Amino acid sequence: MPVVIFFSCVRKNVVLQSDHVVLEAALSDTEKQKFNEKNEELHRRFSSEQCEQFHGFNILQTNFSQDYVEQACKVICPVPRSNRPKRIQLVGFLSLLNAYVPGSYLLENQCLDLFKHKDYTSGDLTLEDRMKPFSNLIITFQQDPSSEKRVRMAHPMIAQCCTELMAEAGVTRSDTASNVLDHLCRDEVPPFLLGFVKDMLTKREMKMKENPINSTEITEEPERFSRLILDIQKKESETESASVLKLASKKFDQNPFFPQALARFYYIELKDYNQAELWANRAKQRDPQNSFIADTLGQVHKNHLKNTESPIKTREILQLATKAINAFKDEERLAENKQETDMKEDDETNVSSIFNTSGQFGYLQVCNLVYDRLVSQNETWKGVLTKAVPIKSVLELPRDNQFDDLIKSLRDEVPKKCAFFDKYLSYSKPDMNKDDPSYLYEDIAECYRKYVRNSPPEHVKEKGADFIQKLEQNVIDTSAGPLSCLDGEYSKSELKEIITQWEEISLRKDSVTALVNYIFAHVMLMNRGEVLPHECKSLTAFRKKMPLSTDESPESHMLALLLYWPTDGEDKCASVGQLIECMRLSYEQAYEKYLRSRHLCPLFFIGKAQGLNRIVHRKTLEGLFERNNDTIQDWSNNWSSEKIFKDPMVQDRLLKVDGVVRNYRLYATVGGTKIRVDANMRNSLWKHRQVSFYLGFTIRGPVAFGIQTKTAQRAEDSETKTELHDITTEPAVRMKFGASCRKIDSSDLTKLQPEVIKVDDVNTFSLQSDAGQYECSVSALRWVCKDKVSFTYQFRSWEEHMKRPLCKGYMQAGPLLDISVTSGNLEELHLPNWICIDRNVTMSDMFAVLHVDASGSVVGNVVEPVPVVTTSHIMFSQPTFSPKGIMIRKKPGIPIYCDVLIYKRSKEFLTLDVYLVPRDPALKQEVEQNSCGSVIISKPGPDKSLQMGDNFLLTTDQADVIIQPSTRELRYDSRNVFEVFIRNADSDFTLRLESEQETVWTCTIQKGDYQNQSTDRVQGAGGGAEDAGPSRCPAT
Repeated sequence: MPVVIFFSCVRKNVVLQSDHVVLEAALSDTEKQKFNEKNEELHRRFSSEQCEQFHGFNILQTNFSQDYVEQACKVICPVPRSNRPKRIQLVGFLSLLNAYVPGSYLLENQCLDLFKHKDYTSGDLTLEDRMKPFSNLIITFQQDPSSEKRVRMAHPMIAQCCTELMAEAGVTRSDTASNVLDHLCRDEVPPFLLGFVKDMLTKREMKMKENPINSTEITEEPERFSRLILDIQKKESETESASVLKLASKKFDQNPFFPQALARFYYIELKDYNQAELWANRAKQRDPQNSFIADTLGQVHKNHLKNTESPIKTREILQLATKAINAFKDEERLAENKQETDMKEDDETNVSSIFNTSGQFGYLQVCNLVYDRLVSQNETWKGVLTKAVPIKSVLELPRDNQFDDLIKSLRDEVPKKCAFFDKYLSYSKPDMNKDDPSYLYEDIAECYRKYVRNSPPEHVKEKGADFIQKLEQNVIDTSAGPLSCLDGEYSKSELKEIITQWEEISLRKDSVTALVNYIFAHVMLMNRGEVLPHECKSLTAFRKKMPLSTDESPESHMLALLLYWPTDGEDKCASVGQLIECMRLSYEQAYEKYLRSRHLCPLFFIGKAQGLNRIVHRKTLEGLFERNNDTIQDWSNNWSSEKIFKDPMVQDRLLKVDGVVRNYRLYATVGGTKIRVDANMRNSLWKHRQVSFYLGFTIRGPVAFGIQTKTAQRAEDSETKTELHDITTEPAVRMKFGASCRKIDSSDLTKLQPEVIKVDDVNTFSLQSDAGQYECSVSALRWVCKDKVSFTYQFRSWEEHMKRPLCKGYMQAGPLLDISVTSGNLEELHLPNWICIDRNVTMSDMFAVLHVDASGSVVGNVVEPVPVVTTSHIMFSQPTFSPKGIMIRKKPGIPIYCDVLIYKRSKEFLTLDVYLVPRDPALKQEVEQNSCGSVIISKPGPDKSLQMGDNFLLTTDQADVIIQPSTRELRYDSRNVFEVFIRNADSDFTLRLESEQETVWTCTIQKGDYQNQSTDRVQGAGGGAEDAGPSRCPAT
């Protein structure tokens, strides 16, 4: 079987030791020999002078020799400090960009513009001629034949050397950076150049950090500032660094990232908190909805409070604390906004994949600072901040009453934010190979101890006091229950105390969550080896609560799955699919917003025992693994590599589950029934095979760990069972697939043109066919029938349905079709979609189908997973008929196929409406209605998929043209149009649609396209371009 290997390469100055393959700037002996042989060949084919200019090859052949680079760069010496020729300035600009932004470039036209000066009268000279004698240090290239020429230095090492030589000659990095901003960023700056400048001044590289306690523990963290700003600070001065950032902030007066970096520099390096506050506020004004930008203002005030030297007045402490807390609360509010934006390298915004918790954590850090600074002045503040002592004990002046609400709120807010982080840190971590930093846990625990906890009972250790105190005060968030404390290493006496408290809570509160918490408290104790004399009292009560609704917590659904997961001989399979789907929906409502970008940790596993004893916690497995391994454990690596499942004691404790991998999906097979589960290691799903694995549960649902191919005999036995009872249990839907469940080859299809019946401006499309396989030429709807069939369909509007809670988290992926069969039967129905899944087969998991209640009742609408996904359609076998539409889960960067629709309006001068829309026939119909009376200019759309939410720039090579607006965001909207106005059009011209990275569509509009009066006109509400004819729009 062919295998494609993708290399994910990251350019770094410092490389951590890890399991990754590191590509080094050094040649092996074999490589040296081959390069020497190639060098001899080149000298035979080319002159010595030509060979000396092959800098990229020569640098490799000399094993990245710095001496070679310095010799090559001597051509620019001496560098004049003033009155530098334009060619020297251009070398400086390119060197600085290439030295600090790998892959950066300038357009040839931009370079030539620098020479537009009275001293340069020969306008026909090429850039190469103008740059002599430095021409061999730069290269000019094209990405494709239709793109503009690009210019960069011949090699990054040459760029770095030139930058250093210029700095030594007095042309500093800050001078060159300022000149780049002054000369290249004068008017409207191209998006690609803005991205390069932004990276050069604001992108923070990762650096190694050694744990001072454990020298073997090395982590990565971002540098304080970009490499260029740090180099200017180190080699010149802090003032120059701030000056460059200030100039960029003024040049790009709408961009928030430059003032954000400047504010950070002021408060971190210069300790000028007033200037830092000023620039942090400017950054917020430029992007008021971005919580990541808002965080900077909170950090300014927090650090001002932290670093103000004693003695400091109480009033000043509370004033700074108020500013900081208000800033962090505003940041938290913005993060909760579902339209949260994220920073992208191209400086555009997109729906963030990361939930920003810095506002809540910053709040707790400020609370710690307030506590420490106030208590150091007066011990009475301990009682005031915990509401044990009235405020007037420490604040007597009337003018200080303004701080009453702040002080009272701290005691109430701290436990809420600590409860959030209890779940956040227990259920997830940044990614599979990385843990959250230790200071996060330490600061949160310290804040809780200061504001909430009283002295713990004598029999309770320090580490268990926090959680038990929450229980005793009945302030714990019962939706998370004891799961958020399972990572704590509590003693058995502490666990018994916890059970006692949960029992009292469950007796007071008649709720499912109270029962679940009490049961999980028993599970905790049993995982520590305690043998309980009788079954948990609440277990029977919990079973009576089944089935659970999706409104119950994910923890409740997880307990149900752990208890009801079937083993061979148990007839529970039918309900498991529904339980999995309910847990997933509950997770989406409760936690997906907060954990969407994070790796979900396994909480429990299915063991070999029965009842509650078969629920095995993650910490129990880690304890078993540590008994057989004396060395200090790297738990992130043990879990990510699944090394823990190779331990004999762990294997002996867990139940092995049989399964099968099909079409990059994993199914657990129990008694012949297949149950869909996720895989911890997605690279285990590349091959169809019989497998076995251990079943774990995250807060989202079941996950397979330690997937292994089964032996031939076991696989044969399992396959036999599956053939006897081949039912696929998908979440919330069980379908038996017949022989017709297959992908249709498009070459086998017969295309049919529908009859269009128009009543009250609504088009009804009518089709009839004999037995066979067909596709509608208007909607791309496909069907299979064994006998003659007749049916009609209409396009329905998505608008009212997408506003409903049922469709929350989804976006349209195909037309909403109302299909009615008038005679005969359809064996298969294939609904079209415009999503590109060629590059990502796992995207099929994201599809869903909306079934609209034919009666019009919103209550009857249903969203279900789709049965079969092909590259262009969703297939339904033996379909039922109600309005149906394909949706897909919202996610940044969904690739879709699009159309560019061009209409010529009847104006004195050439006016084109250029629409960029998803490839939706219903949307196309709306566009045609909006373009009533206009002339269609038919051109093919983009060949490649585009990403929903990206911005696109429309340009033309025609002079005297106005395009409004110049950029459009790709969205589902029939009004997504560019207006192109050309005053004196009298020739062919080219339209280009460009993303921030590349040209995605090009077409030539020929003179005859817009001057030919016989060109088809839109009918207003016609059925497509095929139906175009004379305009029939009503008179206005």
